[in-house]
Amino acid sequence: MEIRIVEERTNPLLKRHELRFEVDHATAATPTRDSVRTELAKAVHASKDRVIIERMHARFGTAVTRGEANIYDNAEAAKSISREHILVRNGLKEKVAKGAAPAASADAPAAPAAPPAPAPAAAPTEAPAKSEAPAPEAAEAPKKSKPAAKKE
Repeated sequence: MEIRIVEERTNPLLKRHELRFEVDHATAATPTRDSVRTELAKAVHASKDRVIIERMHARFGTAVTRGEANIYDNAEAAKSISREHILVRNGLKEKVAKGAAPAASADAPAAPAAPPAPAPAAAPTEAPAKSEAPAPEAAEAPKKSKPAAKKE
C-alpha cells in the first residue's frame, strides 16, 4: 500500500490541515479506514488520534482509492469540530443506539432519579348496586331542531 498526498491546504480557522490523497493497493483489497489513518499519520508525522478521514472512495476496476482527510492541531479540536458520524467511522467515538439516552459523562452532574410510580389502588370488593330508573339528566336530553329554510 502506497499513499500519495495530492493536495494539502491549511485551515487555521478550524485548526487543521486538509488533505486529498490517493492510495495504490495493487496487490491487496481496498485498505481499511484504520490502516489508511495509520499510514497518513506516519506520512505527515502526526499522532493517529489527530487524523480524521472524511471520505474514501475506491474506483471500480482499479486498485486506487481516493479520499479526503483532516489533520487537526490537537485531539480535542478533532473531537469538537468533526461531525459525530465521522468520529464513529474513524473509531474515535462509540455509536449511540437510536432511542437510547447518551451515557452521562463524568463532568456532567447526575440527573435526579425519577420518583417511583404510585402503587395501583386496590379494586373494590363489591360493585355498587345499579338503580333501575334512568338518571334524570339522561332522560331529558334537549332535542335540536333544524333551522328553517329561507324562502325567497
